[in-house]
Amino acid sequence: MLQPAEKTKAIKSLQAHKKDTGSPEVQIAIFTEQIKELTKHLQTHKKDEHSRRGLLKMVGKRRSLLDYLSKNDAERYQAVLKKLSLRR
Repeated sequence: MLQPAEKTKAIKSLQAHKKDTGSPEVQIAIFTEQIKELTKHLQTHKKDEHSRRGLLKMVGKRRSLLDYLSKNDAERYQAVLKKLSLRR
């Protein structure tokens, strides 16, 4: 599970303003941190199918948010990809 300090760090990295906690950029950052943590867990616990399913759901939600952002604001989409280094 994502620790509060890690979550706060992810939120602050892409906040548009001080109280921004729900913008697509922030949600994508939080999902990215959770995905990284779950990936580490699954490397150790290879047979944990319940966590694997949760990981796949998170990846799908992040993908949906990225699709939304790419359709509505290409500049913000590119900024998020660059900041989180999601694409190579």
